[in-house]
Amino acid sequence: MAKKAEDKALKMRKPHKRRPLKTIPMLILLTAYQLYLFSQLTVTNIKELEINYTMLVYFVVFIAAEWLYVILMRAIAKRRNFEIELIGFFLTGIGFAAIGSAKPDGLLVQTGAFLLGLIGFIVLVWILGDNERAMKLRLPLGILAILILVANIFLGSDINGARNWIVIGNAISIQPSEFVKIIFVFVGAATLEKLQTSKNLYMFIGFSAACVGVLFILKDFGTAVIFFLTFLLIAFMRSGDVRTIALALASAALGGTLIAMFKTTVKNRLATYRHVWEPEMIDGKGFQQTRVLIGIASGGLFGLGLGKGNVRDVIFSSTDLIFGVVCEELGFITGMAILACFMLFAVYAIRNARTSRSTFYSIGATAAAGLLLFQASINIFGVTDVIPFTGVTLPFISRGGSSMISCWALLAFLKAGDARTYLTTYGEIKKK
Repeated sequence: MAKKAEDKALKMRKPHKRRPLKTIPMLILLTAYQLYLFSQLTVTNIKELEINYTMLVYFVVFIAAEWLYVILMRAIAKRRNFEIELIGFFLTGIGFAAIGSAKPDGLLVQTGAFLLGLIGFIVLVWILGDNERAMKLRLPLGILAILILVANIFLGSDINGARNWIVIGNAISIQPSEFVKIIFVFVGAATLEKLQTSKNLYMFIGFSAACVGVLFILKDFGTAVIFFLTFLLIAFMRSGDVRTIALALASAALGGTLIAMFKTTVKNRLATYRHVWEPEMIDGKGFQQTRVLIGIASGGLFGLGLGKGNVRDVIFSSTDLIFGVVCEELGFITGMAILACFMLFAVYAIRNARTSRSTFYSIGATAAAGLLLFQASINIFGVTDVIPFTGVTLPFISRGGSSMISCWALLAFLKAGDARTYLTTYGEIKKK
């Protein structure tokens, strides 16, 4: 009955007046920019036309996947709104270029992860298309998330001070918390869509406390902060409700308690904050951040060119410090464009919240956009010493298969929050 009522409501909805971007022209421009970037790494000697064929294969697969996705979605799903995907393709392409410069061997995993992430995006958009089906998945997914994190305590490996990786053999490493991010947004949106019962409220408080608590046990403080901020955002999406205010206060108390419990570890992490330029820190604990700041300054507005920077030689340049590589080799303008893209995600989600099919889609889209923006801000402001350095990755851009898959899956919530995604008739929207 609920499904029939939802279908009826969709049919009665007035045509969506907001026109989508002209997809094909925008994709052509994006492809031209990507070809310009990738050619710097593919053609190693212009005079003798020496080509790095391994790089060429990765970049051809990436660009072909973009075009194939758009063509198939236009032909089969009859979609015309691709704003979110275009931004995702732009960020991912920047990441491919930066990783190709800093750690070329990492492109194999990155390419595979991108393809899996794109497939995951398509599947999740389909799952989210049925509100009733999504609600049924809330409890099993919540239980799965807790089990994944708890398993990490026993199966995880300590890497760089955090037990947040599961290593399989000598070649495969997975970061389970990245996949829990998807479930966290899903469960939060589904649970808080309706707060008629205290049971829903307490379930979400318990679920959030368990997730953040286990992350602190794993010493993955950066991810714990991201979860905590996303938790607050989901709560304030229901602002004005007394129980929502209670939820926000409970989450704040939880965060304060956990930080107090681990204050010694946190204090050690804060040792270099705002002191990276001191003589004893420049070549010690502040080495990474000072090199990033020097790289950003030396890159200027337009950068030195791919493969010509120095930050790429610093440890973790392809992961935590990737923003420094981008700014030094592609310019400060590109760095600011990256930050603007994450802000656009938030604007897109908030704008579509008014026309979303239900509160579930509004909360899910805003929470996913907020999570990506929080993580990007923590990474960028951390490596530039604006806030304490936490070591989280830059979404879509840092090297990491788990992160890439997770980021594209989170975009599915933004896509689902756009009412145009599931419309078969676009009214005044003309086909291009």
